[in-house]
Amino acid sequence: MYRKLFIHSKLAVGLLCTGLLLSLTPAAPAADQPQAPAAALREAAPPQHTWLLHLPGIAGIKWVDREMTAGLRDAGYSGAMDVYDWTANDPGLSALMAYKRNQVEAQKVADRITTRFRADPGVRIVLTAHSGGTGLIIWALEKLPDDVTVDTVMLLSSALSPQYDLSKGLAHVRGKCYSFCSENDVLVLGAGTKMFGTIDGKKTEAAGEFGFVFPTDADAKEYEKLVQKPYDKSWMQYHNIGDHIGDMSRPFSRNILAPILFENLKPAAIQAQNPPAVTRPPVSATPKPADARPDKS
Repeated sequence: MYRKLFIHSKLAVGLLCTGLLLSLTPAAPAADQPQAPAAALREAAPPQHTWLLHLPGIAGIKWVDREMTAGLRDAGYSGAMDVYDWTANDPGLSALMAYKRNQVEAQKVADRITTRFRADPGVRIVLTAHSGGTGLIIWALEKLPDDVTVDTVMLLSSALSPQYDLSKGLAHVRGKCYSFCSENDVLVLGAGTKMFGTIDGKKTEAAGEFGFVFPTDADAKEYEKLVQKPYDKSWMQYHNIGDHIGDMSRPFSRNILAPILFENLKPAAIQAQNPPAVTRPPVSATPKPADARPDKS
């Protein structure tokens, strides 16, 4: 009994330390960027005619979010960019467990997307989210009107449960939904979500550790849009060691995330080499990965 309490205490301390790390820099308010000139087709829209919306994790807007978005700018993205703090000035475990409030916040995000879509149907809409924010992004997609769609979604270290059915959200994605996961994220998305729960309230390892699995009643056609990106050790050169915030590093964002989100951006740092190959994550005895195929993009 005492040994079990000791282990739980160590895990709690570890999670608190992670929270303190993210809290070193105070949150910054999101700033609206001027809207770029219109383009005829969303498919051909240049980066200047793109709107990117980013949602942070349960800590709210922190330095890791500024690093990630700065990396996109470094790569040459010059379109509009907003960062929305959905934690309602009540970050941390409170935000993780506030399911009803998070649904209200997800509706606000959905309304924001809808407003942008209605104002300019030709704009390319890109959504990114980290950790707990990935749950809010998926729920926002589920709440969109039937005719409203986005172009690309990127889930970084998702705190959703692996079995969460993404079908309804994916139905509002025109292109791909990329999900970055890492088996090295054992503290936050392994032990942490087992103890305190995922953003959707399941006490299990989160999808950001080993990836999403294909639920029994899921829509196979929609799941073709899901591209899972397991951690590759070669990403260490971009300051990503596979922990909970590795995929938020500025070099990783510049050299790996930006070329995926904006195919016409080719930072000089990656022109001379191919992006790191994606390896297959370990497969557990029970769930089958939703998409374990290596992605060549």
